This record gives sequence, C-alpha cells and structure tokens, in this order.
Amino acid sequence: MHADRARCVRAVQSKDARFDGWFFTAVTTTRIYCRPSCPVVPPKPENMTFYPSAAACQQAGFRACKRCRPDTSPGSPEWNQRADLVARAMRLIADGVVDRDGVPGLASRLGYSTRQVERQLLAELGAGPLALARAQRAQTARLLIETTALPMAEIAFAAGFSSIRTFNDTVREVFALAPTELRTRRPKATAALTPGVLTLRLPFRAPLNPDNLFGHLAATAVPGVEEWRDGAYRRTLRLPYGHGIVALTPQPDHIACRLTLSDLRDLPVAISRCRRMLDLDADPVAVDDQLRTDPFLAPLVDKAPGRRVPRTVDEAEFAVRAVLGQQVSTAAARTHAARLVTAHGEPVDDPEGGLTHLFPSPEALAALDPGTLAMPRTRRTTFTTLVSQLADETLRLGVDSDWAEARARLLALPGFGPWTVDVIAMRALGDPDAFLPTDLGIRRAAQELGLPSTPAALTARAAAWRPWRAYAVQYLWATDSHPINFLPV
Repeated sequence: MHADRARCVRAVQSKDARFDGWFFTAVTTTRIYCRPSCPVVPPKPENMTFYPSAAACQQAGFRACKRCRPDTSPGSPEWNQRADLVARAMRLIADGVVDRDGVPGLASRLGYSTRQVERQLLAELGAGPLALARAQRAQTARLLIETTALPMAEIAFAAGFSSIRTFNDTVREVFALAPTELRTRRPKATAALTPGVLTLRLPFRAPLNPDNLFGHLAATAVPGVEEWRDGAYRRTLRLPYGHGIVALTPQPDHIACRLTLSDLRDLPVAISRCRRMLDLDADPVAVDDQLRTDPFLAPLVDKAPGRRVPRTVDEAEFAVRAVLGQQVSTAAARTHAARLVTAHGEPVDDPEGGLTHLFPSPEALAALDPGTLAMPRTRRTTFTTLVSQLADETLRLGVDSDWAEARARLLALPGFGPWTVDVIAMRALGDPDAFLPTDLGIRRAAQELGLPSTPAALTARAAAWRPWRAYAVQYLWATDSHPINFLPV
C-alpha cells in the first residue's frame, strides 16, 4: 500500500480512517509521522513520505504525532490474512517473542536463519525485528505511563526495556516528550487505582458488528474460564510471565478493555491476543465488498455489515475444545470442558468472582487418566493423541504456524476430519479463507438462500468468495436463531 503514492495521498487528503495501520505518513518539513486520518490540515503532497510501519518512520528519524497518536492505530490487516514468513514474524513479534527470546529465538520459531528473517522484514517493512519490537515497547510504555500510577522504573522494565536510560531515550525519541511529560498530559481520571489493573481502548476499523463476535464467545464460554457479565466478555489468560483476566466490552468506536495482570510484562502479549481473538485488525470494507459480489450473500452483508471471525487467545486450548465439541451440542461441549477445567485447570483469584481457573495446559491434559473421560472410545483416542502431541510439541499450533503444514499434521491425527481441521484453521490459526462446507448450519443456510447445499457444489460456488470464506461462514451462520449469533443481554 505505502508504495502506491497517489492512493496514499488521496487517503491522507480525505482523512480516510480505513487506511490507519496500512501505512504511515511522514512529513519531511516537521519530521512528524501520522496516521492517514490525522485531524490536522493535510501537508502538501510534496512534503509527504510514506512508510509501511511505525518502526520504519522512527528509524528514519520521525517522531509520533501528538494529535492523532499513530502508535494507537489498528494493526495492518496484512499480517492476519497471510501465512508467509513476514506475516508469521509480525504475529510473533506482536506476541513478544523478540523481547523474550531475541531475534535468534524468533528465527528459530520460524525455521529460518536470523539473516534471512531480518532481510525479509527490512525489505517489506523498512525495519528489522529489533526496530519493530522497539516500536512495540514504546507503545507499551506510553500505555503504562498514561493508564497507571506506576513509577517510571517499573514501567521501563514492564514494557520490556533493558535499562531506564534506554527507556527514557526511546520515549523522548519516539514521542518528543520525556516520560514524565507524557504523564502530565494524560487526563487526570485515567490512572488505575488498583495495582495490576489497566483500562484501555482497543481500536478497530469500522464497521464492526459485535453480535456474532461476542455472541459466539459468550454462548460457548467454559464455566470458570469465561463468562458474560454486565455487558462484557470476561476470561482468564495464560501468559508468558503469569496469568491475567480480561474484560472486553463492545463500544460504538472501540472495544473497552480492562486487564488484570499478575505481571505487567505481559501487557503487550495480552493486548495482542485479545485483538487477535476479536479479529480487530481486519479490513471489513474489503471483506464485505468481495462478499457483496455474490447476489445471494449481498442481502446478508447489507443487513449487518462488519462481521468478524471469533478467534481465540490460545490455539492449543481451542484445538482441545474443538475435539470436545465433535458431534455434540454446544451445551454438551461446555460441560465436557468445564469438567476438565475443574479437575486439571490451574486455580486463579478473580477479584470480581466468577472466574476460577486457567484452561488446562496440554501437559496437564496429557497426564490425565483416559478412563476418566466421559466420551466414546474413538473420541477418547482422538483427544489423548492430540494432547500428547501438543505436550511434546510434535504438533505446534500458534501464531507462527504455517497453515498448510498445520492442516496436514491435524488431518493425520486419528478422528480428525475436514470439519474439525477447518474450524481449527478458522478460529485458532486465523486462516481467513477457511471454509466449512460440511457444517450442518452452513448447508442449511445455503439451502434456504438458494445456494448449492452439497459440500462439493457449495465449495465450487464459494471459490468466488476467496480469500474471505471464513467471513462468509459468519454471514451464513447468522441466518440461524442459534445464540452464537446474538449479543447477550
């Protein structure tokens, strides 16, 4: 996008918020970089330079605009619709891998050399992994400065900086303000009164229809791990340095997010996983425009545009839950999962009550007695094979997964058919083109709409919906009266 100068100039001059996060505008006369929708008077075109990332702007010597705050833009939709090296690297960087394991750890997870990863990121994003991680640390530092009353030294280390001096220098360079100056500019009511509790806003590209998104999460919520309370979806989080509890509330122009963390170093990871679960970096206009080209889907899209794909904060957890949900009702799947949580989940303290455990880890599930599982023998074999391979990392499911390879490995497991593999690809791996032609709800919706209802014929018809077939699934599911399609009241 950033290489199409004419298109970028038009987006900036029209203040088109849809392109926030796609590219950044650097102004050569002021040495400031902005999001395309910045409210100030647009600069002259000859003074605009466009970059694909905030990190590239910072490396080129530009500082963040204090009006539009480009560091709070939604992420680029590119990284959630691709499974190549750069997209997988960006998802891992957002998940904090560089801060925890360095660039060698990132390269090892991707299966490439450090030099190859750096070269690919630099070519496409104008910045290497260290610069991209540094930009993320700066954004985390700003969040902590503006939303907590923590001392600056604690913020520096919680944001991932190795020293207070590096923290101070980075904040001054990126925001043209010292950390203490940033704190004086915040609204007085933003400081968190409870240690470890953070309140922030998660931006998204409009439109966003919350009905199926939160409806699905609430209807399938596992007691003790998830709940819907007072208009918010709440759940526990297993994080690299500890655990957390998040409450997510849909608002007209953002998602209100309240995080309780046992270790503040987990803040950027928690935010990244919540954004991924709610599919907040999607480009709904591009998705809906493509699906509207089918006259049978167009009325569904026009009626409730902006549907997202409800995803997960833990890929291994979702795979286990997908097996528990094979050939049973939503209520039965919740019951099976709740029993596992009570018996094998790690207890957590919830100040608000209601949430009691983390979902059991693959290691804990691999150690259980298969005879205690209340399910048919064949599904018990499917379950035990899955958790044992997840536990010993024979099978790895994560933001860095190669979608094609993960599908092949899942299909090789006993009891894994196309439906189970595709629902994991759609909701856990994040493949936007995953499709469920054998799903009963999809076939019923297709028949009611006049679309082909046999799996082969429907798959052929759905070729025109690519690469957004996972979103078409959401619109087709929405024709039913199932609770997953409605925002809880």
